[in-house]
Amino acid sequence: MAANASPELTILQYTAAAKTSALESASKALATLSDVFKKDPKLVVILTAPTLSPGDKSQIIQELQRHTGGQDKGDIVKNFLQTLAEHNRLGLLEGVCEKFGTLMGASRGEVDLTVTSAAKLDDKTLKRLETAVAKSEYSQGKKLKVVTKVNPDIKGGLIVEIGDRTIDLSVSSKIAKMNKLLTDAL
Repeated sequence: MAANASPELTILQYTAAAKTSALESASKALATLSDVFKKDPKLVVILTAPTLSPGDKSQIIQELQRHTGGQDKGDIVKNFLQTLAEHNRLGLLEGVCEKFGTLMGASRGEVDLTVTSAAKLDDKTLKRLETAVAKSEYSQGKKLKVVTKVNPDIKGGLIVEIGDRTIDLSVSSKIAKMNKLLTDAL
């Protein structure tokens, strides 16, 4: 789970990238870093360690930059990482990466479509669902950015989140409703 990133940090990074016409490269670099966080959950623990020396922080920045693979045009992300390190805020990086992605999606006219299912959905089913939502009023005529999640606790069905709306079609929610009806009736 991402540490709470202050919106100000995300906006500062976005503004710095916009002023240097490096929004796309900064977006790609931060998306890559976001993937690194997903692959290595221990990274957050390392970044939040209060005992990091300046040398440790420098090595961490170099390693994070290596992951971005030259996507950071104009060193915008590098400078941002150095600023976070200097102020002992590297632990906020994961949240900044996520929020920056959200900002970039909004600037591109995208809206997140999060589909949670009990088991992994096949591509055909996802495409049909995306097409159905795109035709509905929920998409607001915007491009959909599909994110899939697997949560076996929902037992079956789907939970579809688009923008700030949630449509819960899960078996677990239906069971909970029936249990409540039975409990209220007794």
